[in-house]
Amino acid sequence: MKNNMEKQCHFCAHNMKAIDYKNVETLKQFVDVHSRIVRRRSTGVCANHQRKLARAIKYARHMALMPFVAA
Repeated sequence: MKNNMEKQCHFCAHNMKAIDYKNVETLKQFVDVHSRIVRRRSTGVCANHQRKLARAIKYARHMALMPFVAA
């Protein structure tokens, strides 16, 4: 039985098929102040989208769209 207080996946709720590494504003919502990827327990993202999200953040870092560490 699910608890009413459970968070719903951001990407499932907005019916987003793919997570784009170029959409930095969306990716920044899932990174903390130290530029670390936030756990899905904290964000409420489902496991499938969390894997895609982590891959997109890492690729955006590699392409220099996002920082590896906070300045």
